[in-house]
Amino acid sequence: MADHTPSLRTARQLWAAPGGRHDRVVEASRVALPVMIGILTAFLVTAPLTMSGDVSFLLDKNKVEVAKERLRIQSALYRGADQQGRAFSLRAGSAVQKSSAEPVVKLTTLSAEMAMAEGPSHLRADSGRYDMASEKVMADGPIRFTAANGYDLTTRDATLDLKTRKLSSGGAVTGQVPQGSFSAARMSADLDSHVVTLDGDARLRIVPRRTR
Repeated sequence: MADHTPSLRTARQLWAAPGGRHDRVVEASRVALPVMIGILTAFLVTAPLTMSGDVSFLLDKNKVEVAKERLRIQSALYRGADQQGRAFSLRAGSAVQKSSAEPVVKLTTLSAEMAMAEGPSHLRADSGRYDMASEKVMADGPIRFTAANGYDLTTRDATLDLKTRKLSSGGAVTGQVPQGSFSAARMSADLDSHVVTLDGDARLRIVPRRTR
């Protein structure tokens, strides 16, 4: 063992000596390693562009959550103008759109404000649907329309055209106007002129003191 120790020490000293093989390896690594890293990075960046073929993967339908609605918004606000350039706004507590192909948005706690000749008017409903293409509101359930001059109309299950300011029912309707109460198979109302037209089995109960 005594004869081998000096030779081992001599080899280590030669390896670590300045200008020896150790220094040459370190000097070569300083150049080679950055070059290799650059080549690998370039390959990783360009590989998806040069590779051909389809990439496929498998999802477990029991583990992947599927969104039932395309869009859900809290406190939604829609703005527009009618055929005469008068502004209107439609607010809702929540709005849900099922798909981009369907322009109808389901609304809850909705209210519409419209600019009229006598001042702003308001329409309120618990729930309904808004067609963004035709700018029509289809209300489900009770509806109340009030105007700045004190005009008050209550009805249910009707469609409001925000462009023409026309309100119409799709079926039997009952309602209230300043002059009294009414019922009919169908109803249409011009909110600008406050004219209500009843069609089919129309009944109107007039309170004389309210007509003054």
